[in-house]
Amino acid sequence: MLRARPEALVLLGLLLTGPLDLVGGQDAPSLPWEVQRYDGWFNNLRHHERGAVGSRLQRLVPASYADGVYQALEEPLLPNPRRLSDAATRGPAGLASLRNRTVLGVFFGYHVLSDVVSVDTPGCPAEFLNIRIPPGDPVFDPERRGDVVLPYQRSRWDPETGRSPSTPRDLSIAMYEWLPSFLGKTPPKYEGYRPFLDPSVSPEFVVASEQFLSTMVPPGVYMRNTNCHFREVLSEDSRGSPALRVCNSYWSRENPNLNSAQDVDELLLGMASQISEREDRIVVEDLRDYWPGPDKYSRTDYVASSIQRGRDMGLPSYIQALQALGLEPPKNWSDLGPHVDPQVLEATAALYNQELSRLELLLGGLLESHGDQAPLFSTIVLSQFVRLRDGDRYWFENTRNGLFSEEEISEIRNTTLRDVLVTVTGVDAGTLQPNVFVWQEGDPCLQPRQLTTGDLPPCVPLTVLDYFAGSGAGYGLIIVALCCFPLASLVVAGVIAHFRNRERKRLQRKGKDSMKKEAAKDGVMAMEWPGPMERSYPVTVQLLPDRTLQVLDRRLSVLRTVQLRPLQQVHLVLSSNRGRRSLLLKIPKEYDLVLQFNSEEERGTFVQLLRDLCACWTLGLHVAEMDESQLLREAVTKQQRGRILEVFFRHLFAQVLDINQADAGSLPLDSSRKVREALTCELSRAEFAESLGLKPQDMFVESMFSLADKDGNGYLSFREFLDILVVFMKGSSEDKSRLMFTMYDLDGNGFLSKDEFFTMMRSFIEISNNCLSKAQLAEVVESMFREAGFQDKEELTWEDFHFLLRDHDSELHFTQLCVKGGGRGFGDVFKQNSNCRVSFIARTKRALGPPPRLYTEALQEKMRRGFVAQKVQEFKRFVENYRRHIVCATIFSAICVGLFAERAYYYAFASPPTDIEETTYVGIILSRGTAASISFMFSYILLTMCRNLITFLRETFLNHYIPFDAAVDFHRWIAMGAVLLAILHSAGHVVNFYIFSVSPPSLLACVFPNVFVNVGSKIPPKYYWWFFETVPGMSGVLLLLVLAVMYVFASHYFRRRSFRGFWLTHHLYVALYALLIIHGSFALIQLPSFHIYFMPPVIIYAGDKLVSLSRKKVEIGVVKAELLPSGVTHLQFQRPQSFEYKSGQWVRIACLALGTNEYHPFTLTSAPHEDTLSLHIRAVGPWTIRLREIYAPPTGKGSATYPKLYLDGPFGEGHQEWHQFEVSVLVGGGIGVTPFASILKDLVFKSSLGSQMLCKKIYFIWVTRTQRQFEWLADIIREVEENDRQELVSVHIYITQLAEKFDLRTTMLYICERHFQKVLNRSLFTGLRSVTHFGRPPFEAFFNSLQEVHPQVRKIGVFSCGPPGMTKNVEKACQLINKQDRAHFMHHYENF
Repeated sequence: MLRARPEALVLLGLLLTGPLDLVGGQDAPSLPWEVQRYDGWFNNLRHHERGAVGSRLQRLVPASYADGVYQALEEPLLPNPRRLSDAATRGPAGLASLRNRTVLGVFFGYHVLSDVVSVDTPGCPAEFLNIRIPPGDPVFDPERRGDVVLPYQRSRWDPETGRSPSTPRDLSIAMYEWLPSFLGKTPPKYEGYRPFLDPSVSPEFVVASEQFLSTMVPPGVYMRNTNCHFREVLSEDSRGSPALRVCNSYWSRENPNLNSAQDVDELLLGMASQISEREDRIVVEDLRDYWPGPDKYSRTDYVASSIQRGRDMGLPSYIQALQALGLEPPKNWSDLGPHVDPQVLEATAALYNQELSRLELLLGGLLESHGDQAPLFSTIVLSQFVRLRDGDRYWFENTRNGLFSEEEISEIRNTTLRDVLVTVTGVDAGTLQPNVFVWQEGDPCLQPRQLTTGDLPPCVPLTVLDYFAGSGAGYGLIIVALCCFPLASLVVAGVIAHFRNRERKRLQRKGKDSMKKEAAKDGVMAMEWPGPMERSYPVTVQLLPDRTLQVLDRRLSVLRTVQLRPLQQVHLVLSSNRGRRSLLLKIPKEYDLVLQFNSEEERGTFVQLLRDLCACWTLGLHVAEMDESQLLREAVTKQQRGRILEVFFRHLFAQVLDINQADAGSLPLDSSRKVREALTCELSRAEFAESLGLKPQDMFVESMFSLADKDGNGYLSFREFLDILVVFMKGSSEDKSRLMFTMYDLDGNGFLSKDEFFTMMRSFIEISNNCLSKAQLAEVVESMFREAGFQDKEELTWEDFHFLLRDHDSELHFTQLCVKGGGRGFGDVFKQNSNCRVSFIARTKRALGPPPRLYTEALQEKMRRGFVAQKVQEFKRFVENYRRHIVCATIFSAICVGLFAERAYYYAFASPPTDIEETTYVGIILSRGTAASISFMFSYILLTMCRNLITFLRETFLNHYIPFDAAVDFHRWIAMGAVLLAILHSAGHVVNFYIFSVSPPSLLACVFPNVFVNVGSKIPPKYYWWFFETVPGMSGVLLLLVLAVMYVFASHYFRRRSFRGFWLTHHLYVALYALLIIHGSFALIQLPSFHIYFMPPVIIYAGDKLVSLSRKKVEIGVVKAELLPSGVTHLQFQRPQSFEYKSGQWVRIACLALGTNEYHPFTLTSAPHEDTLSLHIRAVGPWTIRLREIYAPPTGKGSATYPKLYLDGPFGEGHQEWHQFEVSVLVGGGIGVTPFASILKDLVFKSSLGSQMLCKKIYFIWVTRTQRQFEWLADIIREVEENDRQELVSVHIYITQLAEKFDLRTTMLYICERHFQKVLNRSLFTGLRSVTHFGRPPFEAFFNSLQEVHPQVRKIGVFSCGPPGMTKNVEKACQLINKQDRAHFMHHYENF
């Protein structure tokens, strides 16, 4: 437990032997062949460790522990130390020593003992024998709280035996001058070195020597000069005091009374003349109540602490010690100390329950001391010093060691402390008595009086430090700041995304047609006021020659068209105040137009222009003026018009569908007036077109409006709209065909000519963005006439027209007119039953055997299952579909959990005692457990990004056990798990840092021995030191910042909006791993272990990167670049040598001509057998838009020179497994069709060569808004159809732009499509043999049809690529189908 101070041994040796030259300047002898070590090692040549630093204690008496080995005796087995201290050692100060021993001898004794052993250094791991203070203690618990505890940290112990002392040397003065004066005994004569004697210090000596001296310590210390003048000193409050108060001088490193060497000399002279306290049981309050306290306590009880130290060392009882040393023990309490006050003995005996055998060694020795040390203490101390002397090979009297001659030995023996003080201080020898340890009558400089506590200033009372005082706000701010890292990163990412979005829009607007700007030259700029509580917006008003007033928005798109009819009176109201800048144009049967100009002059310009045109158009113009506020109140706003139309449509549908008026919706309080106003209003052509979701200029709108407008006034009344709506809602197929016939009988002669039929079809084609040319449409019309046998007719009667549609009565029966103004409650009424219009698997002419079924409802399961059985079946199918994912995720999670559990268990139960687990139990378990898991996760996440390795391994047998296709998903899953653990890890350290910042330095020295040294400081490092001034703390803060940036920019939202930001911030992984290595390398708690997890993955990842870098260095020339519709750029480039890939794989390309070296992934659309590589890249972001610009064809006649590309790849994905299923379904949406272009070409090529393949049938579903979006794919499909001799591929195209317009127009398109398919075996829209559908694909029904067509197939592969919404629908359909006991659909998907 005890360690010597080697530096003290050096100083003491120099003090005793070095500076003295009493012989008269003779030359120093030469050094012998051996120089002694100050740590005591090799003093004994047989037992090198004896007497050395760290060697074992030598017990004089067997140890006494509660468990017999180590556990110290505590309450209630032994009395409370503080109560014992009060009962046995409390008493008055001012009683002089009975042997006139001086204070200098007391303090010299303390220094000698501190050189021999040090018991102030706490042991590690830190263990506490805290001293509980009795409630109401006047010094430590005056408020009677009852919870005050004085900490006592156990001393150091040897792991083997619990002991580790050392021995000093060169103790001539201590042995032959100080020891006899204090023991009253002379040590035996030195007989020479005894090599077999163990000089180790005993624990009994430590307690006995120091406690005897403690009773002699005075409350104050005199200071005098050489003239015997005892000077006055300054106290804490700058008042005069006769002596230095001991209790107030403990921490005074800059004592105002000791500013010079002369002050120190006066202090030594004063101690030499001052008589110590009596050698008895009494200990002054300066030690008993005001001894320097441990940790955050400024005071403690020295006696109570010494009692605890004796228990800590396992000292035996007083009686046991006497018997072991051959001394006579007392028979009863009264025999213990006849000179002791009986009340003190009674109080002490009461605490020990009158059991003298329980009396502890320390208190027994103090109670029997009077004038001289008790026999027990004298025996222990003398025995120790004799063993120190006789067991020291380098003792100065040992003539055999060759260190000193006889004369030198004699000189040293005759040297006294007085000689040393005279030599060092330079004072006159007459000012000191011959024996400075004792003052005799007649000696110089008698002390003024024996000091008492009343003569001195009071002791500074106990204070308890609050280590965290004033730190709460700062600590909280740091935590808030750490939590704000993601928010700050989010803000930065948002700003970057905003500017990137602006750049993208700017690039998209670049190069657009400027015709609208030209059209805007004749317009007048103004602000339109839409109504109360709404903001005005800028518009451009144009007055066109055809009596039309157009309102354009900022983008020059038409907002509104007002038709001014002949002989119409135009009413114009001008504002007469507020700058005269506003005007109101009253528009009958529509909402009014309110314009606000910048000035009256601009308004005057518009009014004059309107006057001139009205005069030209023969229109009357009436101009009036009123206040602006009244003008705004008079205006009929769009909002008011909308409420009127809402009531209009509500009552319209209520009458058509026979809905009760109360169910038609709530009406305002003045409902009767509102209803009359609504029913008398009339719809303009624009409002009618808006209700149909079309444009006013559409041919269909014109024809329908003209048919419904029976009075020809240019507006539709309630009755006119009702008549046309009834036909569509309740009419038969004949009624609807007659209505269509009448609509397009433009000349009204009762016949429908070919031209009128062509016009009708043209109006239908408009809703599909004029997907057919005039020639194609003419071909459709001719084929329909020829199919019906009307090829010789130029005109059709209604009967002919109805015969033409004879095969589509059911479609016409379900046809309705989709009106958007129905309001709430009518949406479900008009839902279309689209099943009757969708066929999924087309009949083929070449099929052998029975033809495959058309769309068939899924058959019911043969046996009804219970709820539990159904859920079990669903679970089985889920496991079957994701068994590889489940196994891999389970193994990985189990490793992470195991690492966490192992570290948590280790620090909770199995770690070597370092106090860390006792100091912060929860924090250390949480931080170390998560650290192990994070180290593993952040290391092996690298393997998910080894694209070349994954591409290679997916072709091996390992692909049957590991889902390599899910590498990116697994990467995200690991990353999310790691960041959650990083948050928990940080939370653990937040707890740790708080606990460390309120833990005493002595405890921190045990917890972090490589960082802290216990130098007696009481103030631990502040919280900010742990965060910002330690390597782990600062690196941890930087790690959180890096993670916040990486994770925010890697989110789906910001990755889509700023891929470059994602690409750049993800390269912070280099900094991430560097910080991870630095974070753990400091070994603050344990040795670094991150490299154990990190080295294997990083070596594999480095190899994978080297493979990629070897490819990236090669420039690849672009052979062909083509700009396709819908922003698609087709690049065809050279195929590098030895570049092998499979259909469905993807590559990463970079183009340095764009000013950046970032790589972007794209799927190859070329097939493996082709000589060149090709990509189809859609321009959706700044990089792809600029790529499209840079590969645009030159405007001049020169040949195009294309920038070169850098290629990395190929890389595998799930789509390349299409050939592993008998039946595969490929679902592509938007630009997501690119991998399937390669697959389709590859399939047809292999089948043409007669290659043996497992795949027998592929169904390709192409989901597109319009077939014109990706016409390049239609060319590929056409090529596939031409080469597909075995009909392996069945293509189904879904045009989604018509999904919300499945009414009369869509029905006619459907009829034309089916007719074209039937007659010419190709689609009207695409020119392909593929089946074209309208609307979104019903995947569940489609998959059910596949089960009917392929009943023998047990597993069907589904591969989808496209928008997340589409892939989710495919996944949902697969899950629903997999609940049945039929074919199992295995879904592989890729989002973009």
